[in-house]
Amino acid sequence: MTETKTADDLFAFLDELGITYENREHRAVFTVAEGDDLRAEIPGGHTKNLFVKDKKSRYFLLTVEEYATVDLKQVHNLIGASGRVSFGKPDALMDYLGVEPGSVTALGAINDTARQVTFILDADLMENETINCHPLRNTATTSIGRDDLLRFIRATGHEPLVLKVTA
Repeated sequence: MTETKTADDLFAFLDELGITYENREHRAVFTVAEGDDLRAEIPGGHTKNLFVKDKKSRYFLLTVEEYATVDLKQVHNLIGASGRVSFGKPDALMDYLGVEPGSVTALGAINDTARQVTFILDADLMENETINCHPLRNTATTSIGRDDLLRFIRATGHEPLVLKVTA
């Protein structure tokens, strides 16, 4: 297994791709609500990430707007999963995306070198010009352009899907 990449590795990769981003350090935030007070100083779309798996143990990362609702009983119909989805376990999250619960991010694609995860970005979220994600840890927020986020995910060998998965 390859070594898990860090936030510094992530920033170096973004630089290598010529992707502009802004990173802001802050206290650890584990939930959307815990970071509410940071919104005023960090413009753009803020994310909530759901790491799920289907009956065939295929993994999906659903990245949606922070307060959006995802119907976990129906989302499998939208994302092409085999039957209903359930939340992926923390060990799978670390194995595939190199992050712990509370730090889940689409930027974790950099650690999924075996391409085990399908990255799904909600269409409503992608209406924002700037998307805010954790840089593999929940003590910072990285702001990246919507098109650059797609380019980054593709550069990791994944084809991101932009789908309407929220209610």
